[in-house]
Amino acid sequence: MVQIRYDTEFKLYPYEKVPAQSGKPLRHPIVIVGGGPVGLALALDLGKKGTPALVLDDHDGAGQGSRAICFAKRTLDIANRLGASGPMLDKGVVWNVGKVFHGEGKLFDFNLSPEEGHRNPAFINLQQPYFERFLVEEIHIAQAAGAPIEIRGRNQVTGLQDHGDYVNLTVETPDGEYQLEADWLIACDGARSPLRDMMGLSFDGRVFEDNFLIADVKMKADFPTERWFWFKPPFEGAGQSALLHKQPDDIWRIDFQLGWDIDRDKELEPARIRARVDAMLSSQTGSIPHYELDWTSIYTFQCRRMNKFRHGSVLFAGDAAHQVSPFGARGANSGVQDADNLGWKLDLVQKGLADEALLDSYATEREFGADENILNSTRATDFMTPKTDVSRTFRDAVLNLARKQPFARTLVNSGRLSVPCAYDGFDLFVTDTLDAPAVTRPGAPCPDAPLGEGYVLDQLGGDFVVLALNCQAEDLTAHGTTTRTVHVTAPSNALRERYLGTQSQAVYLIRPDQHVVGRWANFETSLIADALQTSIGQTSTRQR
Repeated sequence: MVQIRYDTEFKLYPYEKVPAQSGKPLRHPIVIVGGGPVGLALALDLGKKGTPALVLDDHDGAGQGSRAICFAKRTLDIANRLGASGPMLDKGVVWNVGKVFHGEGKLFDFNLSPEEGHRNPAFINLQQPYFERFLVEEIHIAQAAGAPIEIRGRNQVTGLQDHGDYVNLTVETPDGEYQLEADWLIACDGARSPLRDMMGLSFDGRVFEDNFLIADVKMKADFPTERWFWFKPPFEGAGQSALLHKQPDDIWRIDFQLGWDIDRDKELEPARIRARVDAMLSSQTGSIPHYELDWTSIYTFQCRRMNKFRHGSVLFAGDAAHQVSPFGARGANSGVQDADNLGWKLDLVQKGLADEALLDSYATEREFGADENILNSTRATDFMTPKTDVSRTFRDAVLNLARKQPFARTLVNSGRLSVPCAYDGFDLFVTDTLDAPAVTRPGAPCPDAPLGEGYVLDQLGGDFVVLALNCQAEDLTAHGTTTRTVHVTAPSNALRERYLGTQSQAVYLIRPDQHVVGRWANFETSLIADALQTSIGQTSTRQR
């Protein structure tokens, strides 16, 4: 019997019995377990490249509750490449400004998008069920155009046998169990990953001794569309910190720090939650407007990751591979970057255009990304919830100093917000030979900039691109992979600042996930071909 662990907000892929549930197990090139943001983004990316992807999810849609709400610019850039960002931006609440308070006084505010010339904002707030729904809607559009994507709802994986070059899965459905095989299995099944447990793999890290209450409140309110964070809030029952965020549909996310030794059932009683919300609202508005509790939950800070993200034919992504505390919005955003990194590599391997060793680079690059996120998340958690007298004294001194001294504000940590990582020095990138802006160095994600009537990221797409700025270049085929050339003869000021600097011209080779492989002053076929070889895991001695 398929376990129902939660109610769904949207029924996106209702259960349907398929012929494959009878007879011999069928072999699939790629099976993705988990229909959350990571699994759906990966399936959409693969399908649009023409690579078959089967998604198995133990429910039939997105779970209730806002859960992840802050989606960063990099995630929106990826969603735009996949064709799904339009409805997200239409529905989401755009914000760039945050404010940090200490008690009743404001310490400072910050703007996460101080420069112009980007298609997408720094962040939108959008409930996770909507994010998933918009991905599924784009999957349906892609399926109608012939993309080989299949989603099977109410298909719960209950058994896994790893045969080295393929895996065998036992799948439970409302009509009984069946088996299937997969050349590649991608585990996107969340922080409590059953697949990880089936394989006996560890999930190491820290569990911080603190609990936080989420209260999604539906109300009409005049709070600005900003992120407000309080240290030592001036309202009763908030604990050491509190957070306020606006979501679509007049929903406001309020987080309260509860401490470690709590009675979870008691804290989730509606009357007790309302007392905290009432105190917060009366403190900030002078009155208590009518509101409804839309969704509530309690979470504990955890920063953990698997030792390795690849185990033969099984690869782990998203919360199944790594977990961070919510402050900083690094969970779902880093998971979507996992999918972005893995999709093109799986595609090349499955098509025989790259050796399967290329998938090792997914693990090394995204393990690095996870470590970077865990480091930032741990630092934020330690600052927000000091556990020793010394660390509390330091935290309080910084907060008091930040009221008057701008330099101290850089030490205040209410959650360093998600930014994409650069893979400096990793094997799939070549040595930088161009004296150009650091923001577009090899390993870095491409920044956006206006280009003609649109933006440069629109032109990069999801393939290997040679970006030629004020010079000539041509398409080339090397090692079975063909590049596509984008000529720019009239770069905008922003594009010039981010890609040229003091140079009059430049040539960039850019990966399908829009990270820079290398850059040069001129187009030379042999240099680009060698860099392309390096980028698919066949290191060229010429480049290294």
